[in-house]
Amino acid sequence: MGLILEGVSKRFGTARAAGAPGASSVLEAISLRLETGQFQAVLGRSGSGKSTLLRIVAVLEQPSSGSLSLDGRPISGPGPERGMVFQSYSLFPWLSAAENVAFGLRLKGLGRSEIQERSRYYLEVVGLADAARRLPRELSGGMQQRIAIARALAAEPRLLLLDEPFAALDLQIRESLQEFLHALWRRSGLSVLLITHDVDEALLLAQRLHLLSCAPGRIVESLDVELDKSDLRALRLSAPFQLLRHSLANRLRGQDPELS
Repeated sequence: MGLILEGVSKRFGTARAAGAPGASSVLEAISLRLETGQFQAVLGRSGSGKSTLLRIVAVLEQPSSGSLSLDGRPISGPGPERGMVFQSYSLFPWLSAAENVAFGLRLKGLGRSEIQERSRYYLEVVGLADAARRLPRELSGGMQQRIAIARALAAEPRLLLLDEPFAALDLQIRESLQEFLHALWRRSGLSVLLITHDVDEALLLAQRLHLLSCAPGRIVESLDVELDKSDLRALRLSAPFQLLRHSLANRLRGQDPELS
């Protein structure tokens, strides 16, 4: 069944009613459906409310109106069925890579042997089994983000939420991790919701993407990305990719009146 958002809005300020004095509308009537096993992206400029939307799905923020459900059950609070990876690595600097992956598992009250087994397994999944005892300061930015992904996966969520996870990395590392994430998703069958301002990233990774307007954020277009993703490096250079990239980039620059 997957994730369903229906009419989700978010307003900040002293008043919650639409149009009331002191209220600032960040998101307006967001509705989308992410089927189980799909990879979808929400694409928008700074100020479009992308991060707020993801925080609402994670229930780090409460919506002002609307409803959310996952696999037919209402979403009302944080839960292990949703894993989240932030733009900043959010690792505990005094814990080793393995201890960072294990942190949430200890909070769940799992036994020591299961925690060790899961931590070891998910470090292997992200290709960092040899870094288990290393501290974050001893790892590159790309390696740290892989640890953050391993930590989210270790809770074995049904839905992975990605808050511009590669935005702080340089181009070469970012492209490498995009390829890694795509391969991981294809192997795992996870449901993934990515928010990004990066047109290339949205087109490379998502099966379906949603374009947000600004102030307030509204979905102004949703489209299926029908590109051959068997080789992401080749796809970046292909004519169909470049044409679609140019079209979407123009809209985000404000050349489409709905996004201006």
